[in-house]
Amino acid sequence: MNIWGIIIGGATGFAIGGPIGALLGAAAGHYAEAKFKGPSDSFESKKIAFTVAIIALSAKMAKADGVITRSEITAFRQKVHIPTEDLKRVGQFWDLARQTPDGFQSYAKQSVALFGSRAPILEQLLELLFFIAKADGEISTPEWNYLNIVSSIFGFDEGEFQRMADIYGSGEGAAHTILGIAADASEREIKAAWRKLVRENHPDKLISQGLPDEFVQAATDRLRLINAAYHSMLKRI
Repeated sequence: MNIWGIIIGGATGFAIGGPIGALLGAAAGHYAEAKFKGPSDSFESKKIAFTVAIIALSAKMAKADGVITRSEITAFRQKVHIPTEDLKRVGQFWDLARQTPDGFQSYAKQSVALFGSRAPILEQLLELLFFIAKADGEISTPEWNYLNIVSSIFGFDEGEFQRMADIYGSGEGAAHTILGIAADASEREIKAAWRKLVRENHPDKLISQGLPDEFVQAATDRLRLINAAYHSMLKRI
């Protein structure tokens, strides 16, 4: 069963507490006809928790902005595989997440507890949030503030947030900014930075940390960005 079948089926049987668990519990009550019961597996629980976290945080971000546009929902589908037959209920789950009493900070803090502060998978989550936020043409001031707070809760400092904003917010991040090195870095420094980022952000690595298969396209796009920056830097030497 795909991740959406698990989540919109209520994800009963998974040991997830906190606001993420509460949202899953609400879904279980909302979709009373679902009968799926999954294993109490910590790895599977992480995949479910990541998926619920991105839905909850993107839904709360749309609420912070005051409106959910069709372009934001379309952007989510561009980065995340959702079977056509699951679209309606995933949309209902999104609406349910937007209406929960838990604040977005609670979901962000639980994500850190699950994956660790400054974990590469959390930057992947932030990249998805940036992509959704700019889907309607520009990132609004409430969305910028929201993203900054989430980034801070995830453990990223202001400099790291600015780097992500340059890369994911404007889509115009310079090659050295993407690699996290100086513009005049040596070939050795370029290769070392590239190897580190590839090691941390390879889709297989992120999947091993709990990234669901349905999010592989987003991870692949990120790796492509890193590789392009690497080749661009080497051409300048």
